[in-house]
Amino acid sequence: MKNGRRFVKLMLFDLDGTLVDSKKDITDAVNHALNEVGLEQKDPDEISSYIGTGVKDLISKSLGEKADKTIFDKVLSAFEKYFAEHYADNSRLYEGVREMLEYFKDKEKAIVTNRNYIYAVLTMKKLGIYGFFKKIIGGDNFRCAKPSSCPIENVITDISAEKENIIMIGDMSIDVISGKNAGVLTCAVTYGIGKKEDILRAGPDFVIDNISALKDIIE
Repeated sequence: MKNGRRFVKLMLFDLDGTLVDSKKDITDAVNHALNEVGLEQKDPDEISSYIGTGVKDLISKSLGEKADKTIFDKVLSAFEKYFAEHYADNSRLYEGVREMLEYFKDKEKAIVTNRNYIYAVLTMKKLGIYGFFKKIIGGDNFRCAKPSSCPIENVITDISAEKENIIMIGDMSIDVISGKNAGVLTCAVTYGIGKKEDILRAGPDFVIDNISALKDIIE
């Protein structure tokens, strides 16, 4: 891991588990969908371990061996219908997020999430942070989702910055891997959904336990 402060022009953030604690809303939606088709609900901690790689992967992993196409389609449909109305019932910003965004108000900022674009936007608007970000990349296009470098490259196309002056901040190994694949700096947060051992194994440039610690590494 790197030491010292780094000049950063563009800050890229994951959403769920990094800026927003949305675990309960997502796990509630999955269990609602499973119940709708007559399947047994799962422990929220198990479901949360499947969060991060997009809604289709979330449903597929939650179904496990039951994931034939017919059941998968029904559960996905039930999930999307429920989540459209309950996308942020219990979601909240992690401690220090709003203050951090205010502190870095003069930096270019973007969201790179595997959550579907529309629900990322709606959640950010509801929680009052939408206006901080110049661009939002959602995970609707599974061919261009983390851990691929593609979503980060899409941001760089629109927001010009040298890669050594860009940092990807997230709570999961796929955030770190995506950043490394794109050739930018990476910072992992340890308070989110991802397992710390998985994050460290991915080899981030920086590791922080609170989002406010970005002030200590970014100038």
